[in-house]
Amino acid sequence: MKKVVLLCLAIMLAVSLASCSSEEAAMDTPPVEKKSDLAGTVRVALAGWQLDNGIDPLTGAESVGLNEFLDKTFKQMYPNIKLEIYQVPWENAKAKQSAMLLSKDVDILYTGGAYASQWYAAGLIRDIDDLIQGDPEFDPNLYISGVWNNSYSTKSPDKAHHFGIPAVLGRRITMYDKKLFEDWGVPPLPEQASAEQVLESALKMTGNNPKTSEHNYGLYWAGNSINGSTFVALTMAFGAKGAEGSLSDMKNIKWKLNSPEMVKVLEYLKKAAPLAPPGFVNAQGAENFGLAKNNIAIGLDMTGATTMSEFRVSGDKSLLDRYGTAMNVGPKGEGWAAVDPIIMAKEAKDVEVAWEVMKFLAGYEMQKHNYRYFSYMPSLKNPDFVLPEDKFVRESLKVAEVSHSELMDEANPFYLSDISPAINGFVSQAAQGNAPDIQSFLDDLQSRAENWSKNLK
Repeated sequence: MKKVVLLCLAIMLAVSLASCSSEEAAMDTPPVEKKSDLAGTVRVALAGWQLDNGIDPLTGAESVGLNEFLDKTFKQMYPNIKLEIYQVPWENAKAKQSAMLLSKDVDILYTGGAYASQWYAAGLIRDIDDLIQGDPEFDPNLYISGVWNNSYSTKSPDKAHHFGIPAVLGRRITMYDKKLFEDWGVPPLPEQASAEQVLESALKMTGNNPKTSEHNYGLYWAGNSINGSTFVALTMAFGAKGAEGSLSDMKNIKWKLNSPEMVKVLEYLKKAAPLAPPGFVNAQGAENFGLAKNNIAIGLDMTGATTMSEFRVSGDKSLLDRYGTAMNVGPKGEGWAAVDPIIMAKEAKDVEVAWEVMKFLAGYEMQKHNYRYFSYMPSLKNPDFVLPEDKFVRESLKVAEVSHSELMDEANPFYLSDISPAINGFVSQAAQGNAPDIQSFLDDLQSRAENWSKNLK
């Protein structure tokens, strides 16, 4: 289950913008004026957002929480709208927010994309097409078109209706250590590095570094990812759809999990697994990636947040210069686009008032604030507040623009419950040198998928 902000909150501990006064001045929230006399109460449940101001324990920099930000902005614009805000930890966000929806105790939610798509399928989330069409002030072109038009986290399974506004994106780029590439005499990766180019380079840089004699690993990705984002990108790279049909009619999905193309994906993973540090099967071993003591040449589905945080604290650009960026490994650089949306409950008490809150929480000023203090990845087509040095977010925006949702997606219940865990298990075995027979493994997965669809009511 994708929880974009879990990562963001961890990153927050190492992020400081207060160290640069010119940067802080450039990103100050401008004065706002009253916009409407619209009145009402809106109940808001936010997964993971920080409500109160805080102090970064590493840098001493202050972070401005949501409450103060709303006092200076939303409450000035809508003085007669009362917000009842509930902060929900990511660890139990699905259960807590599900209960709130079922008991009709919430109007607006910020949540994980997979949660949102499941609640929509259960009839708990409201379509917003009528609100968009009836609001000349709302411009969908504000958001990245690849996300707005394609994400199952904000669109119905048949993609005919919108039910959410993208608020935070996940970062999914390829990063590489230029220093290690130079040590090994390997040419740098192109911006649209293919899966084959990545593997070829990684194979050349696994072993003892010819200059330092230290052991290097050619590749890294999180081998226990719940959403299997690296696997999804590889299915795109090798044209392995995995299934055909619609999420709105899962009973009639045509599964293609044992296709020749999917065999190529697993052959790739089998070759790639031994090139990563052993801890990668538990998303460990890359603690120094992006830093000076790194020993991994290439990282897949990375964020660049660690490197950027170091720059923000010290102002030293050496690490920024050391680490190169590329798009994802899918066609034209695409990968899996992680989207966490703002959504409206089916039983929202006051739709007109709730719509204003929904727009604001996914709007420009809110995203600017969240990027500044918490490094949240924006979903905007033109986030001009992103720092010029933040090449990692800029590369991620390019990936998001060309990416699209397939049936190999966390919105697909069988993908989340069976396919992703099975692939992670395969990767773990491959890392130990005892990967199962690929065709047999996929035939079994295909059979399980077909039985799952057949047994749906």
